[in-house]
Amino acid sequence: MIQLDIFSDPICPWCYIGKAHLDKALADHHDHPFQIRWLPFMLNPAMPAEGMDRRAYLEGKFGGKDGAIQAYMPVHEAAAAAGLDINLDLIKRTPNTVDAHRLIHWSGVEGTQIAVVSSLFQAYFVDGRDISDHDVLADIADGCAMDASVVLRLLSLDEDKREIVERDAAARGMGINSVPTFIVAGKHAVPGAQPPELWAQVIAELRQGEGQSA
Repeated sequence: MIQLDIFSDPICPWCYIGKAHLDKALADHHDHPFQIRWLPFMLNPAMPAEGMDRRAYLEGKFGGKDGAIQAYMPVHEAAAAAGLDINLDLIKRTPNTVDAHRLIHWSGVEGTQIAVVSSLFQAYFVDGRDISDHDVLADIADGCAMDASVVLRLLSLDEDKREIVERDAAARGMGINSVPTFIVAGKHAVPGAQPPELWAQVIAELRQGEGQSA
């Protein structure tokens, strides 16, 4: 198997779209060689723990309402082209995502990481849920065959928050400054929400390389 590391934030719309493209390619190539691992990158590492009003966040980031609308037009178009629902009007607050990343990390240990990542995107972009809320995260965990009571207990502790922050910093130290960023076999970076056709080409090249090595 070939390691495919994905640096992502569950509030990043391009990560949501990029996952959909990758999922399509993988579904079309059941013999793909990838072993997938989702790793943390926080779009807003300085976000207050309680998050902030979504409109204020967008207008501050993009220089006003018109700037925010312009910035998100390509997102709506790309999501529609990928066959994704995206209901940005339902999102009332932009959350701090450190606890969501903790859940993603724990789900990797339990072998449910892809399901949890998918559920976080669904909760945020489709249902407009606050994915910093511990009850929401526990509900997502429960829906992915994790023990919600254990997740709630772990969320009440701060023991591994520093690890997420340090991993985020390490990603930036590697030169990653936007997400999604895909790292193939620990050395080849594929940035952005690449289309399924690119992933099909990558899979074919990897398969060809494996055949030559054999």
